Formats: sequence, C-alpha cells, structure tokens
Amino acid sequence: MKISTTDFRVDAGARVDLGKWPTRIAPVCASTGDYQKRLARHVAHLSALQQLLFASNRYAVLVIFQAMDAAGKDGAIRHVMSGVNPQGCQVFSFKHPSPAELQHDFLWRTTRDLPERGRIGIFNRSYYEEVLIVRVHPEILRGEGIPGLPKNENSVWRDRYRSIVNLEAHLHLNQTKIIKIFLHLSRDEQRKRFIERIDDPRKHWKFNIADVEESRFWPAYIEAYEACLGATSTREAPWYVVPADDKQTSRLIVSKIIVDTLEGLKMTPPESDAERRRQLLSVRAQLVR
Repeated sequence: MKISTTDFRVDAGARVDLGKWPTRIAPVCASTGDYQKRLARHVAHLSALQQLLFASNRYAVLVIFQAMDAAGKDGAIRHVMSGVNPQGCQVFSFKHPSPAELQHDFLWRTTRDLPERGRIGIFNRSYYEEVLIVRVHPEILRGEGIPGLPKNENSVWRDRYRSIVNLEAHLHLNQTKIIKIFLHLSRDEQRKRFIERIDDPRKHWKFNIADVEESRFWPAYIEAYEACLGATSTREAPWYVVPADDKQTSRLIVSKIIVDTLEGLKMTPPESDAERRRQLLSVRAQLVR
C-alpha cells in the first residue's frame, strides 16, 4: 500500500476533532518482512538526504514529536533515524522546566537547542508541552511565577499559540524546516501497552506509575491537543496526525513524512567554482605522481 502523507496533514486553520482521525488504519505492508524492507529503504533514503542536507549547508530541519504516554515516540525516533549520521542529528527531551528556566519566557529553553544549518534536530516533546500538560494542569501555570498572569487563563493559551506560530514563521523564513508529528494513540491501546510493560520484566524500566495516573486526564488531554493542533498547524509548519496503534505502520508513515519533506527542499550538492576545481586537479596530479 502506498503512503500518501497528505492524508495525515492538518490543514491550516482547520478545526480538529481527534475522534474523526483514526488511531489505526489498514496495514501498509503485507508482513513483518515487508515492513522491515520498506523501513530499510526509507532509512537509507533518509541517510542520503541527511548527507545532502549537511553538504549543502542551507537548511536546518526540526522534527517535533508529541503524543500521549506509550504512543511510541522513542521507538519511532530510534527506528526511523537509525541510519542517520549521529554527527548530523541530535535528539532533545524536555521535562519539567528548572527554576532557572522558569525565569525566562516559555520558549527560551527549547530555542537554545534548535538545530544548526545542515543538521536535523529532534524534539521528543517540546515547547508544546506549555499548551498541553500545563493546560491540563493549570496549577503548573500558576506555579511558574509569571508576572501579571491574567485571571482568564484562556487568554494565556491564545497568546502562547500566537507566540508559537510567530516563532515557527520566523524559523521558516530563516531556512529551518519544521515537521510536527502527533502520534495518535487510542486509550485502549495505551492500556494494553501499560499492561505489557508490567508483564514483561525487560520492559519494567519503561513503566512509570505516574503515567497511569496521568491517563485519568485523557479527555482533558484530547481537548488540549485538539485546540493546539487547530491553532498551530500552518502551511509552512503543518501538524501530521499519525495513527499510532500499529507501531509498524506508524513508523513507516513517520519516515515517509520526513523523507518527503526533505525531498521537497530540492537540495543539490554544492558546486565547486573554477578556482576550487583547479586546486583539486592540482592535488589529483600530485597524488597520481
């Protein structure tokens, strides 16, 4: 089955109802062997594109992953980016901000880790946490010590959406391509994965009791994601809602989104000028001798 990434893209300004977006679709590969072959092709293609990205040194690429707990962010990053040169790719995870970070605006701590030109940066969670978990738990917002915090907290989210859209527009104008992926997991599949982590001693390290407690706020998180996706998906930096109940299908879609985006940059290898070519020919002659 051919993957069309536009099927998963949130149109700019669209109203998002996640109940209408599938968490599982028909498998895009016939077997596990087929999946492994297709993923290997995507990874090899991505590796070649990453080398071209580095060589051309014109663009930076930022990939943002957001999802509910157990949706497979770590696995998607590990499998999809497995063939990329580590020198050209960095992964950052963002937990609760430190006291020093809280003394700055909510975007500050993540902008420090934006990728350089020629590199791919991956945010495993991101500044979007400030309009997701903080919206679900407004006590976090009140604990951030923001001076002049308005009584109507809804205005805070509108202001933060605007700040995010403006930041991403600025990055786009300055040659940073942004890919935003929401791994859309069903509540039932999350429960199954939690049970698997408990039943398999090799996965105990993955299990966090706090994640189960947080799942009680599922409806509030869905509402927060719907508002966020609708407010911040733009033509230059769209959101992709990727069905995540089937890990293999999810990883193939994610890899195709990244490959398609990099291909869309129309990169070419840097060309040598006449002086550079003369230098190279001179060095070649010396090597031949």
